[in-house]
Amino acid sequence: MKSIKTLSITELRANLKSAMEEIKKGKTIIITSRGKAVAQLILPPDRRKEAIARLESLRKTAIIGDIVSPTGEKWEAM
Repeated sequence: MKSIKTLSITELRANLKSAMEEIKKGKTIIITSRGKAVAQLILPPDRRKEAIARLESLRKTAIIGDIVSPTGEKWEAM
């Protein structure tokens, strides 16, 4: 699922640093002027491949199942 965000040019100017962080995380940003799309910001292709590979490696470490219910294990708190 591709994550897309729309920002006006004014919003982009005011929030450029946070917009760049979102792009680094793989989000696509559509820039609008007077309500019409004029540009699109995405990661360069080589960086996209890195980001996808990083996400794929994290997929293998995800916790699957119930992480809230007690396990029955005994443990001591400090």
